[in-house]
Amino acid sequence: MLLQAAAAACAGQQHPASTLYVVATPIGNLADMTLRAIHVLSLVDAVACEDTRVTAVLLQRLGLHKPLLALHQHNEDDATPAVVARLARGERVAYVSDAGTPAVSDPGARLVAGVHAAGWRVLPLPGASSVVTALSAAGDAQGSGFRFIGFLPPKAQARQQALRALADERASVVIFEAPHRIEALAQALADELGARTLTVCRELTKQFESIHTLAAADWPAWLAADDDRRRGEFVVVLHGLGHDDLADETELAARSTALDAWLQALLDVMPLKQAVALAATASGVPRNTLYQRALVLRADRPGPADDADDIEPGAAAAARVDAGEGHDVGAPAPSGGVLLSSSQPLLPRRKAARR
Repeated sequence: MLLQAAAAACAGQQHPASTLYVVATPIGNLADMTLRAIHVLSLVDAVACEDTRVTAVLLQRLGLHKPLLALHQHNEDDATPAVVARLARGERVAYVSDAGTPAVSDPGARLVAGVHAAGWRVLPLPGASSVVTALSAAGDAQGSGFRFIGFLPPKAQARQQALRALADERASVVIFEAPHRIEALAQALADELGARTLTVCRELTKQFESIHTLAAADWPAWLAADDDRRRGEFVVVLHGLGHDDLADETELAARSTALDAWLQALLDVMPLKQAVALAATASGVPRNTLYQRALVLRADRPGPADDADDIEPGAAAAARVDAGEGHDVGAPAPSGGVLLSSSQPLLPRRKAARR
């Protein structure tokens, strides 16, 4: 019945041979599969896919059986010639990623480039996208367009630099993050862009979907308040910097720069624990926040050696975030303080957010 409905919806449309069909698939809710995508998948001679196991389940749910060709981020260059050879024989080939639109933070771009280079046609079939879905629910009325970032660098210092580059961004910014790194991202955003507004989307289109808008400075505490808030796949929209916010952000950046200079001066003449204690007392900034910032500053320009017993557990945990050993979430800066810079899803759960 479903295949018949899809065929009826596409009656009279052309689906040429020797064509690569780039097909968007649901990001969690099977009902978001378009009738056109179902019809094309029923017509193609083979389906190239990011994970044959995930795609086999999808096709089975649709009542389809097709030859599957594994084409993922580790073999995309090597697997592309086989797809091009099929197109040269007059076949139709579809490409799907695990969820959402291929080649948007997923494999597929190099395949499409290879097909274009070989002179064959590429025909895109639009559909589900977590980027557009999150933007539509964020309500960022002051954002000037949008910018898609995807996954930020996993290392703390590189992630911090990437976030600092967004300090003056007037467009909405879409960020993906995996659940095991979501606390680290929340703390980094609170430290670097605490005054900005975020919309945090979790498990989009699934049974336990949640969408919440809050200040970046409040996100770590909001996550810590409920274990369920740290589960699932995340799409985060950093709201654009509005005209009214520009002065506040500029002032905040200036104060953060001044505090960095002060903290570095202290680190040059005394051990880390003593420098952080003095800075925390004078500024009102939480000690854990200052520890994380001091570790970055000291890595750039080492100061006096610290005894092992001098480093508090919170600082050691912060240093281990990127090694996956834990994360110490500092309390948000007090008012006036200085911020330093589904149950089961309807489709199989994936490793990270998808587009």
